[in-house]
Amino acid sequence: MDKIEQTLAEGGAAVLPTETVYGLFAQALDPKAVQLVYELKRRPRDKALNLNVALLEDIYRFSKHQPAYLDRLCQAFLPGPLTIVLEANDQVPIWINSGLKTVGFRIPSHPATLDLIAKFGPLIGPSANLSGSASGVSFRQIMMDFGQEVPGLEDDAFLTGQDSTILDLSGPKARILRQGAISKEDILDKVPDICF
Repeated sequence: MDKIEQTLAEGGAAVLPTETVYGLFAQALDPKAVQLVYELKRRPRDKALNLNVALLEDIYRFSKHQPAYLDRLCQAFLPGPLTIVLEANDQVPIWINSGLKTVGFRIPSHPATLDLIAKFGPLIGPSANLSGSASGVSFRQIMMDFGQEVPGLEDDAFLTGQDSTILDLSGPKARILRQGAISKEDILDKVPDICF
């Protein structure tokens, strides 16, 4: 873990497990660290990134026009496999959301990863794979893909391999942009006043 902490502190990238798949994490507010992740993944620069944060307060810090039910939604499902898309405020740098008006938020539930986010965050953490290939669920395969260029924390057993649900709350109605581990019915069960 010391190697991972040193790498993140120095603006490098690290492979860390979440409850879904591995992510390639780096400091979100460091443009060079973000650029490194784009280069490692060979990811198109116009594809926006999410912010991985540790607390609900961090979501408020980087967003605006939050719905009244946001606290209850987060209490029900976070930390966990839910990505929440909100309007970005001026605290979100352009190298994160590629100039879009929105930004996605994740609070992953892997305890070691969440501790690192709390210490060094916000962090970006797109899936740890080369752009266009399947999301990373095998630590050894990921290390082969990146040619041992990045340190990582191996914990294949924690991963479900099922992507997070992406819930867009930036418009007048909620929209599920990607169906993942949490269903619309799950959300309505916990937050019945959400409007789809």
